[in-house]
Amino acid sequence: MYAVILTGGKQYKVSEGDVVFIEKLEANEGDTVKFDKVLCVSGDNTVIGTPVVEGASVDATVVKNGKAKKIIVFKYKPKKGSKTKQGHRQPYTKVKIEKINA
Repeated sequence: MYAVILTGGKQYKVSEGDVVFIEKLEANEGDTVKFDKVLCVSGDNTVIGTPVVEGASVDATVVKNGKAKKIIVFKYKPKKGSKTKQGHRQPYTKVKIEKINA
């Protein structure tokens, strides 16, 4: 059984027991979060929402909050002597999917 959830402007296909890295949530480690925007649920039969499935939700537990690896943003304009180097670390929340309620 799997579900497609919408969080942080992105869609994730999740099953029970999966560990997923999602956009940062305002939740601490060990907290339980509930995703109400379920776009699709598949099990014995597939239910596709218009746009969301009514009454469906996904329960998850926050494993940790952190930052991804650093990426370098380097801008350069030739013949102008202009260059900019900047680093960025995207924050994330690691969650473990506990239960899919359909």
